[in-house]
Amino acid sequence: QVQLAESGGGLVPAGGSLRLSCAASGRTLLFNYMGWYRQAPGAQRELVAAISSGRVERTTYYKDSVKGRFTISRDIGDNTVYLQMNTLKPEDTAVYYCHTVVRAGGTYVPTKDSWGQGTQVTVSS
Repeated sequence: QVQLAESGGGLVPAGGSLRLSCAASGRTLLFNYMGWYRQAPGAQRELVAAISSGRVERTTYYKDSVKGRFTISRDIGDNTVYLQMNTLKPEDTAVYYCHTVVRAGGTYVPTKDSWGQGTQVTVSS
């Protein structure tokens, strides 16, 4: 089973930027769609971005509220997935997780792989 480790979170002022990383071990992510989720206090975990598998012609998905501000990417060679977050807002404050996902019914759902510890992102107003 793949192990996922998120990093790169921190405390930033509104308007700032962060780049999250998700390093995988135990299995290549080459054949997996990948997603970034976030969970704010008292809220359900939600998908904010996803990227298709393979080496070329990748497709991406973004939650409406992060479109134009967040960019998901992946480095197959390093077995790593990234989330570049720009123009951060206080409502982006959450613990962010990466996870393997599958396409289902026009959306993405998480697989049964284990969740990592996540990385805390806090945006001050």
